[in-house]
Amino acid sequence: MGMGAAGGRRGGGRRSRRGRHGGVMSEINVTPLVDVMLVLLIVFMVAAPMMTAGVPIDLPQSAAKDINSETQPITVSVTPDGAIFVGEKQVAEDDLVSTLNTQSANGTESRIFLRGDTTANYGSVMKVMGLLSAAGYSKIGLITEQASR
Repeated sequence: MGMGAAGGRRGGGRRSRRGRHGGVMSEINVTPLVDVMLVLLIVFMVAAPMMTAGVPIDLPQSAAKDINSETQPITVSVTPDGAIFVGEKQVAEDDLVSTLNTQSANGTESRIFLRGDTTANYGSVMKVMGLLSAAGYSKIGLITEQASR
């Protein structure tokens, strides 16, 4: 009986030693997780400003100050070839007003930002502005880039 108890103790000691060193570790190493999260944070911080305006337009430069607005404006863009975009969606000239009416929460009181490419025909940009004005939109802002000094 004494021998059976001593043999059991020795086997149990060996088992606990093997479990401590050779078994599967069930703890999570947090350092690589934090590293990955920081890299993702930096990537999204750099990429987020690039995703604000989907239509690539070379804006003219101006010394005017930024406009502060409490509501999110609707952006209308005119490309060099005269194509019209509302947000990132291309629309025909005839459908521009109906598209704006469906997207604007305040009706004709919504703020419209008109972006025209530097190389776009001046007449094309003014034609879009005339369509907006004729439809009753009076809060139209022309978007430019800050002039570098």
